[in-house]
Amino acid sequence: MRFDIITLFPELFAPHLSLGITRRAFESRQVDVRLWPLRDFAEDNYRRVDDRPYGGGPGMVMLAEPLQCALQAVRTDRRPDECDDAGLPVIHFTPTGARLTQAHVRQLAGGPGAVLLCGRYEGIDQRFIDQNVTLELSLGDFVLSGGELPALALLDAVARLQPGVLTPESHQQDSFSADGLLDCPHYSRPEQLATAAGLQPVPAVLLSGHHAQIERWRRDQSLRITAQRRPELIAAARVAGRLSQADEKMLRILAAPPEV
Repeated sequence: MRFDIITLFPELFAPHLSLGITRRAFESRQVDVRLWPLRDFAEDNYRRVDDRPYGGGPGMVMLAEPLQCALQAVRTDRRPDECDDAGLPVIHFTPTGARLTQAHVRQLAGGPGAVLLCGRYEGIDQRFIDQNVTLELSLGDFVLSGGELPALALLDAVARLQPGVLTPESHQQDSFSADGLLDCPHYSRPEQLATAAGLQPVPAVLLSGHHAQIERWRRDQSLRITAQRRPELIAAARVAGRLSQADEKMLRILAAPPEV
C-alpha cells in the first residue's frame, strides 16, 4: 500500500519512519510513504501557499490552487486504477472530522493506501475540501498545529498491522481490536517491585501457570477498565453479542454497590 503525504513540513516524517518496530513496514515498502512538499507546487516567486481569509478574521487559510496541483501530481504518479474515487481516499486531518478509530485503521491497513492531507494555519479553502476530500479525521477533542502528527499516528497504526511487523497475537489483543474493549494490565519482572508505598507484587494468578484462570482474570480486568473508562464500549459489545454469560456476571459484580 502507498500513502502520499501533502505537507508543508516533510522533514517531520523521516525520524519516525526509521525508528521502532514499525520501521520494518516502511523499509520493506509494505507501507510505501511518499512525501509531497506543498511549497513545491506554489505558483509565485514567494512560494506562497496561504493568504488572508475572505470575510476577515484571525489566521491564514491554505490556498486551494497549490493543493490542487499537488494532488494532481500524486494522481499522475500513481497507477490509473488506484486513482478513481473508490480506490484512492483523500484524508484531511481536522478537529471537525470524525474521531480516528481502530476500525478506520483496519480498513486502511487492508486497502491500497490514501492521500494524507496535512493542513496548517486556520484551515484549508473549503472549496478544495468539497471537491477532493473523501474522509475527514480527528485524533480527539483538541486542536493541533497541523495534520502532520495525526498523519504519523495513522501511519504507525497501519504499519503495525502489516504481516511480519508484529506477531499476530500482539495486535489481535490490542485495545479496540477483537472484541472492541480496552486491553487488560500487563506485568513483568521483578515479581515484587519496591515502591514508595512498599512492595507491590505481580497478581498471583499470573504466576499460577493456570492458563484458563489467567485468561479469565485478563478478561475480567479488561471488562473492569472498559466499564470504568469507556462504558459506551461495553454497550456496543453487548449490542454486537460479544459478551459471554461470564462477562455479564462480572459486569454485574462491578456494578454492585460496595458492601458496608
